[in-house]
Amino acid sequence: MCGIVGIVGKSNVNQALYDALTVLQHRGQDAAGIVTSHDGRLFLRKDNGLVRDVFHQRHMQRLVGHMGIGHVRYPTAGSSTSAEAQPFYVNSPYGITLAHNGNLTNVEQLAKEIYESDLRHVNTSSDSEVMLNVFAHELAQRGKLQPTEEDVFAAVTDVHNRCVGGYSVVAMITGYGIVGFRDPHGIRPIVFGQRHTDEGVEYMIASESVSLDVLGFTLIRDLAPGEAVYITEDGKLHTRQCATNPSLTPCIFEHVYLARPDSIIDGISVYKARLRMGEKLAEKILRERPDHDIDVVIPIPDTSRTAALELANHLGVKFREGFVKNRYIGRTFIMPGQAARKKSVRQKLNAIELEFRGKNVMLVDDSIVRGTTCKQIIQMAREAGAKNVYFCSAAPAVRYPNVYGIDMPSAHELIAHNRSTQDVADLIGADWLIYQDLPDLIEAVGGGKIKIEQFDCAVFDGKYVTGDIDEAYLNKIENARNDASKVKTQAVSAIIDLYNN
Repeated sequence: MCGIVGIVGKSNVNQALYDALTVLQHRGQDAAGIVTSHDGRLFLRKDNGLVRDVFHQRHMQRLVGHMGIGHVRYPTAGSSTSAEAQPFYVNSPYGITLAHNGNLTNVEQLAKEIYESDLRHVNTSSDSEVMLNVFAHELAQRGKLQPTEEDVFAAVTDVHNRCVGGYSVVAMITGYGIVGFRDPHGIRPIVFGQRHTDEGVEYMIASESVSLDVLGFTLIRDLAPGEAVYITEDGKLHTRQCATNPSLTPCIFEHVYLARPDSIIDGISVYKARLRMGEKLAEKILRERPDHDIDVVIPIPDTSRTAALELANHLGVKFREGFVKNRYIGRTFIMPGQAARKKSVRQKLNAIELEFRGKNVMLVDDSIVRGTTCKQIIQMAREAGAKNVYFCSAAPAVRYPNVYGIDMPSAHELIAHNRSTQDVADLIGADWLIYQDLPDLIEAVGGGKIKIEQFDCAVFDGKYVTGDIDEAYLNKIENARNDASKVKTQAVSAIIDLYNN
């Protein structure tokens, strides 16, 4: 769930990259980085923290050049040292920098190959650095002093042949151009667009279309699964399908939670998809409890608001804002450690008592992952005087970990893992819990003008589209992702950063 951006412009792109990253901040709050290229030299700034905290005026002034890439990161395996902030850099060939969103599922095999066969050194535990070295090695194999678009696309083809998982990538080849590409299943999103200036046409590649909108770029389209786009430093655009058997299977959780509602992903409006989620939920409620006694529908800010509004409309029930959000607190589901999450929920939300007192309240959230947040929110609703508290999830029960770039916890930390709906309702303290049905979610997301036949729904159904995920792999990531491991890693990371600073 990182955010990536690349721009080939006609003047300095530092401010545009900064602005794009602030728009993509929801995709990662752990670290940020920008690298630009000017006269064959690279200028890099990256560190832990939000975009606004990483880049000060003195940093921006040094980021010169009309070509660059940027990244906002959150950790996908518990580590959060500043050494793993992106973009990453290798000097051979040409000087390549790379930023990556996603996760490689065969990273251990690749790391071994890089060391034993490619004779390259990887300095961190990040799979992004592994991917950079794979791409650099394959481009070096072309043996050219000056790479052509054919060389770049051939290297991407070899990356697809070696790398397994979900990924979208932007990479800058110093002095030559920027390349963007997407995994052969199209799991992680990536788009590109253009804008016209007095000096000529500028191009932008990004995780979500909203970042193009804000900067005045016109969306051209999403990259297809396995496709690459290469924009030369002088502004020539080339695209090529680089995968042998591409098949579009995008991550459905992008529409549930990750993406901004004003984004378009694979031709689907995230906002419209969330409206349809609310419709489907209302239909299920009316099927199961046609004589329901819901007095008011209240969303849990922010991502559930769109679905909750449509749910209330279809039920003919009042929609009210019952919680006020402190917008200076980060997303709680990516915070390591139960104690940190519990503390942050109370700091993040405050109930408006008059909307709860004496009422049967239907709370709506986008999903239930650990159950930590919703349990506290239900308790807050009761303390505010609610008569009964019902809870509605716009997504089905999350029962399995994600392996393609979303740092969902280990299976045993997922509240719905091996539990019934009633079990979960009892644990979170809801008088009634209703989940979206998976077929309804698929229809809600894929039911617009753009038809997508299959989505990656692994967190709901345990079916991993890359076909390489077994029990041993899941056990390995469980050991890396459980809360005890994360807290330990975070402490070590803090010591390392303190030493380095």
